[in-house]
Amino acid sequence: MSLVVNHNLMAGNIANSLNSHYGRLATSTQRLSTGMRINSSADDAAGLAIRELMRSDIATMNQGIRNANDAISLIQTADGALGVIDEKLIRMKELAEQAATGTYDSTQRLMIESEYQQMASEITRIANATDFNGIHLLNGNLSSASHNGSDLTATGKMKIHFGTANDSAEDYYYIQIGNCTASAFGVGNQAKVGSAGYTVSTQQEAQRALVGLTNAIVSKDKIRAHIGAMQNRLENTITNLTTQAENLQAAESRISDVDVATEMTNFVRNQILTQSAVAMLSQANSLPQMAMQLIG
Repeated sequence: MSLVVNHNLMAGNIANSLNSHYGRLATSTQRLSTGMRINSSADDAAGLAIRELMRSDIATMNQGIRNANDAISLIQTADGALGVIDEKLIRMKELAEQAATGTYDSTQRLMIESEYQQMASEITRIANATDFNGIHLLNGNLSSASHNGSDLTATGKMKIHFGTANDSAEDYYYIQIGNCTASAFGVGNQAKVGSAGYTVSTQQEAQRALVGLTNAIVSKDKIRAHIGAMQNRLENTITNLTTQAENLQAAESRISDVDVATEMTNFVRNQILTQSAVAMLSQANSLPQMAMQLIG
């Protein structure tokens, strides 16, 4: 290479190398400071697209887990109220048994009848008062076979959504709770007149009430068994969603997160190359002075 004064080609070449080394050093610094391999689409456009889709699914799954946990809380609220209703039905059957024997007269049966009807009224009160977040659970609002969520307030059976899309086979299912009022069970004077369990005011009606109350208890047990099975299903759903979210988080990490050991090696290498280029650029900038010595 000739010794010239119009151009300093050696310094230009070194400056280009310095810019390259410094750019890679800046990238390594950014990755180490953020802990992420992909900080912009320029780092890995395809990887960025995959990562963002995974992140959206992870966030949605985590919310789905919370949705399922809320549904479990709702079921536990309903089951707790049904446990109290269970006690009332058992007491009513006890009263019916008491009124069915011949050792009591009509006046005493009317006293038994008074408590019997009060128990039936309490069952209806509990069914109408049991709610979760303003949603009544036992009054028949959730007993419908159809669901309509197009209005501001959904009606019919309750849809529990936990998946990342809207596939009926994968992303949601329904909670359906039957009507648990005394009239729905066919007991007390709120039931259909003449039905077994309507009254225990006479010995004959009390004997019929024993059968009606057995049927009511069976109906109540079916409802409790159904929502208990739903709670178990929701718990299994949560376990599955948690596993999916963890595995997806691990996959996202492999795509997005920086390997600190490898990146630190690159950082040190680029740091040394940058320092070397700065030192050589200083030397190259002093070379044209040699030409001035020849002229002088």
